[in-house]
Amino acid sequence: MRESHVSLIVAALALVILPFALDFAGLPLRSSIDVVVFAIACMGLNILVGHTGLVSFGHGAWFGLAAYAAALSQRYWFPGAITLPALFAIAFVAVSAALSGALILRRRGVYFSLLTLALTALLFAIAYRWTEFTGGESGLGGVTRATVLNVDLERDANYYWVVAAIGMVVCILLWRFHRSPVGSVLVAIRENEQRARFIGYPTNRYKLIGFVFSAIVVAIAGTLSVFNHRFASAEPLAIAFSGELIAMVVIGGMRSFLGPALGAIFFILFREFLSIWTPHWLFYFGLLFIGFIVFSPTGLVGVAGRLLAPFRAPAIEPAAMAGRRAAEVSPLPRALVRAIDGGRLVLAARDLDKSFGGIHAVRGFDLSVRDRTLHALIGPNGAGKTTAFNVLSGLYRPERGTVELEGKSIAGLKPEDITAAGVGRSFQITNLFVGLSVEENIRLAVQARSPLRYAMWRSTAAIADINAETTELLGYLGLAGIERAQAASLSYGGQRLLDMGLALAPRPKILLLDEPLAGLAVAERERIANLVKTISSEIPVLLVEHDIDRVFRIADHVTVMNDGAVLVDGSVDDARNNEKVREIYIGSGASAVAAKTRLSAASAESLLVVDRLDTFYGKSHILNAVSLDVREREIVALLGRNGAGKSTLLKTLIGITPPAAGAIRLAGKDMAGRPSDMIARNGVGYVPQGRGLFAGMTVAQNLELGRLKRLTGAGIHWDEEKVIQFFPRLGQRWRTPADFLSGGEQQMAAVARALVGDVRLLLLDEPFEGLSPAVTEELFEAFDKLRAEIAVVIVDHHLDLALALSDRTVVLERGAVSWRGASNELRDDLELRRKVLWL
Repeated sequence: MRESHVSLIVAALALVILPFALDFAGLPLRSSIDVVVFAIACMGLNILVGHTGLVSFGHGAWFGLAAYAAALSQRYWFPGAITLPALFAIAFVAVSAALSGALILRRRGVYFSLLTLALTALLFAIAYRWTEFTGGESGLGGVTRATVLNVDLERDANYYWVVAAIGMVVCILLWRFHRSPVGSVLVAIRENEQRARFIGYPTNRYKLIGFVFSAIVVAIAGTLSVFNHRFASAEPLAIAFSGELIAMVVIGGMRSFLGPALGAIFFILFREFLSIWTPHWLFYFGLLFIGFIVFSPTGLVGVAGRLLAPFRAPAIEPAAMAGRRAAEVSPLPRALVRAIDGGRLVLAARDLDKSFGGIHAVRGFDLSVRDRTLHALIGPNGAGKTTAFNVLSGLYRPERGTVELEGKSIAGLKPEDITAAGVGRSFQITNLFVGLSVEENIRLAVQARSPLRYAMWRSTAAIADINAETTELLGYLGLAGIERAQAASLSYGGQRLLDMGLALAPRPKILLLDEPLAGLAVAERERIANLVKTISSEIPVLLVEHDIDRVFRIADHVTVMNDGAVLVDGSVDDARNNEKVREIYIGSGASAVAAKTRLSAASAESLLVVDRLDTFYGKSHILNAVSLDVREREIVALLGRNGAGKSTLLKTLIGITPPAAGAIRLAGKDMAGRPSDMIARNGVGYVPQGRGLFAGMTVAQNLELGRLKRLTGAGIHWDEEKVIQFFPRLGQRWRTPADFLSGGEQQMAAVARALVGDVRLLLLDEPFEGLSPAVTEELFEAFDKLRAEIAVVIVDHHLDLALALSDRTVVLERGAVSWRGASNELRDDLELRRKVLWL
């Protein structure tokens, strides 16, 4: 989306030079025309494959259909003409693509691809056997070129320059299309279609636009081809031809604007020269195609980048979050302020039911949210809070009950329709367009409410009101300074902020926030809590959050759920003073758990030694000369602000992110740069942030996969019986699919999966995130028992618990170690804690 006009200049120069270059290579002018024709076809196909993420195995159908339509219309309706047959062919394909696309796009993934395959197979069978109309096996000859504006197109030289001019026009249109609002939404669909729907885009409609436009561009190529060869045949309708088009796109580089055109040039040259030596040239082309997929997925563009890399100075940037300018909470952006009196009923749910198999997740659920209030929805893990969110926002259809937004029913509507009606939501597990920048994420969400959201030729980056609103919202959320950072490169806290921004940008009438404080550092948690409270003074907020102290401090109304039903609905005091709520949800409290004395089991022998470790994400320098050690049976807390590099350090230790420099020694064995599977087999268990369970598989199957390759003798042996001793609740859920577990049970299953096998070091990334106080206490006690068995490195923003659990603490700041020492020093000295952790 940021490519400059250089691409168009390169395309123009290539079109001028091409016939002379191929003539010098001994190829006829007709080959130059073929190159341009195939380049157009591949760039048209790339609208789907590269930009939308839809793999069509039958796009040659539009090429062949256009060729037949032009040839037949010239024969029967427009004899001797070229312009009218060409226009008819393109219009015919546009209508055909719209009708077939409306059917084919009802299916996604492999089913979409198979339907496109079936379409081209069907058309090929018709064209090949309908001899009287299409010429069948012999094809349809007699196609002629005409004189247009005194230009004799019968001469190949004249025809080439017309084709080149058309090719340049197509390039310009595609260049504008990919930068338009519609083009940006297609990329969003490729990155995360679900999130695109939840910010208000009817994705099927946009995919149909992309499908039809792609078919039109391919049809232009097919029309030019039939007049080039003066002959139409069933060959372009064959499955093999569509496969060749995909191969050209992949070989050239499907994420690049001109990459597919480069692939077309490569294909033509490969075919022309190799066919001289062997009739089996397509076999060798297939081998080459496999080679590109295996060794260069980014195609020829990627190969060129690697060849030029030694001649370019390496660009090194600070970590993505380093440039962030977090401002104090300011008034809500003007576009989000609504001039409506508060106090009225905004969202009302009555008698909602939702089940999953035999699990009744939500039953008889009632909820009323009034304008300009902060309504908290709390309860233990597995109470049904997120399921209720999913029903309210349209991810699930309710089996019974009603949902009304400002008096209008929204129950059972599609997510995009509910979002357009005025419901914005964030997700428990951050749901972003991870391959796009922070600014592009927010702009997409702002654009969803713009009257220009269906513009196809206007640059989305040049729409002033969208840019202004995007900039204002970035500043309000505290994301200024990192606008160009890729969403995937942000810390988890940064991703939380961005997820909230995606919910807020479409100007909702009510905001549903699912655990917005999870994974945030203490200072950031306080800022975001104040931000949410400020938002609720203008936009009603329905909040799910387990930070119970902050919830009780900022909430105006509290609904407590348990076992899928409402337990308490009333004021903060009603929830705080209810004995049943304290029993099932609050427990004894984090402060009481942290106050207990924990005896260290650490030995003097080092298990893990990290020496001057450097790690990069692309150009971003994340870890800078990090050194630390972990002793046998020691628990080490890794603390720091969001974006300090904590999670990156864990990923480097387990081998997900390879280090650029430095040493990692586990029990004296070098592990730096080793693959993750080898590190795991050497006794390292890793629990990622977000848990990463295998959805659809039971607890038993998840643990079985965790154990299979790790019975190596490297560490303490953990069988299933021993794991259940630490997490008895899993024994009750042994045959339950992982995605049906509560958040707390999922976290226990993730830890158990990391332990099964032979393990001596456990890496925990935010294990208390998103857990109710009672479940947090249960998990804390399990970790405390682990200290007698193995060493643990824990990253968590719950400072009191992390410091109470650990023996030593290492603090990271901007990717470097800024403090290390005994955990009780930070636990007991609040002034030192404020200084070291920037509280």
